[in-house]
Amino acid sequence: MSPVDERTPRAREMRLYAAAFVTRVTARNRLPLDYSVASLRIVDFLIDGLRRGDADRERVRETLSGLGAYVGEVLVRRAGAVWMDFDADQCAYFGQPVGVRMPDGRVWNPLGKVHNRFDVGGPEESLEIFYLTLHGRAGRAVA
Repeated sequence: MSPVDERTPRAREMRLYAAAFVTRVTARNRLPLDYSVASLRIVDFLIDGLRRGDADRERVRETLSGLGAYVGEVLVRRAGAVWMDFDADQCAYFGQPVGVRMPDGRVWNPLGKVHNRFDVGGPEESLEIFYLTLHGRAGRAVA
């Protein structure tokens, strides 16, 4: 696991961080980042575009963090998750200082999942499938 990025906002700041990212990105590109489950396909597309552009991770670090915050905020708004600060063991395991806790108590790392999509790519790292799997709806249509 990579070391934890201390520049990542804490749990109490993630909603505003995600909103600021969406405002910044949509003002220039008119992307439909509306916190819907379907918008996670756009996140997959954006990350794939960064990969195709041969961007190095440090150059796109802020964009990846914003996308991770956005994915987490979709989980908060659509699946009832809550942002949480990771303890030292969780930080070491996930490589991130924040994540989300689902209503059933499971803890997940949307920021790390975005980094995985960037590093690995492919359908197995899809953010839309990530949501559907966490929410227990994989394989079913989502309205």
